[in-house]
Amino acid sequence: MTMLCPALLLCLSLAACGPVSREAAERSCFQQARLAQQPRGEIGIGASSDGGAITRFEMDISSDYVMGRDPAQVYDSCVYRQSGQLPSQPLYSRSDWRD
Repeated sequence: MTMLCPALLLCLSLAACGPVSREAAERSCFQQARLAQQPRGEIGIGASSDGGAITRFEMDISSDYVMGRDPAQVYDSCVYRQSGQLPSQPLYSRSDWRD
């Protein structure tokens, strides 16, 4: 029984590394393509109940953006890497993509 647990954990770990569906890959890779297009961020300003100021700043910059990579190429290679298939449609023809 003690040998079965490590073997089972190893099998489950390896199964998690396998390819995902093309649809799941397209969803996650879309965000990478957006970050390759331009940095994204948020700024929050508010006040606390004791009169103090609350600020929050968050910025996401990808190495793909810094390197000047084409978002469509980032998307295609990401989907292929994750699913083993090419995207169902090019990034720039998706209705939810805006230049």
